[in-house]
Amino acid sequence: MKTVNFRQMRDGTKEEYLFLEQHEKAYAKGLADRILNTLRALETSLSGYLVTRLEHSLQTATRAEADGADEEMVLAALIHDIGDDLCPYNHSQYAASIIRPYVRPEVTWIINQHGLFQNYYYIHFFGGDPNERDYLKGHKWYQACVDFCEKWDQTSFDPDYPTKPLEYFEPLVRKIFARSPFDPQFVGEQTMGKSEVDIALSGIA
Repeated sequence: MKTVNFRQMRDGTKEEYLFLEQHEKAYAKGLADRILNTLRALETSLSGYLVTRLEHSLQTATRAEADGADEEMVLAALIHDIGDDLCPYNHSQYAASIIRPYVRPEVTWIINQHGLFQNYYYIHFFGGDPNERDYLKGHKWYQACVDFCEKWDQTSFDPDYPTKPLEYFEPLVRKIFARSPFDPQFVGEQTMGKSEVDIALSGIA
C-alpha cells in the first residue's frame, strides 16, 4: 500500500489507518530536526533588536543553564519564541503546545504564560496594564514564571553576552523530543483530554 483509498475519513478501513499510523510514527521521529531547522530560521526573523531572534533564544537558554535550570527548563528557554514567525500574537501558546507532550506541566505553564508576564516590562508604553499578570498571583507557578522572565527572557538582548551556539543545545533537543509523547515518567499522569495541564493552559488554574 502506497496510499490509502478513502476520500473521506469515515470510509477508511482499519488496515488503512494502521498504515497511516506507521507513516505518522516515522514522520514524528524527525521532530527534533524540524525544531532545530525552525530555530535556525529565527536568525532572519523579526529584526530591530541588537540580537537576532535566534541569538535571543540561545542567550535565554544559556542564562537558564548557567543559573542551574534543569534540562526541561533549558529546552523551554531555547524554544520559547519559536512561534514568532507564524504566531506573532500567540507565540507563547504555540511554544507551549510543542513541548507539552514531553515535559512536566510546570514547564508548559511557564512557557504558555511568558508572553503575558513579559508585558510587565513594556506594555505601559502602549496604554496596557503591566500588572495584568497579577490575576494569576495565586497560581503555584506564578513566581517561577516571573523568574523565567526577569532572569532569563527580558535580559537576553545583549550582543556582548557569551552565548552558546545552537550546536551546543542540539543534543538536548534530540534527547527530549525523542521521548515517548505523554510518558507519565516525564509529564505525570495526564490524558490528552483532561489533565492539570489542560486546566493550567487555560490560565485560570
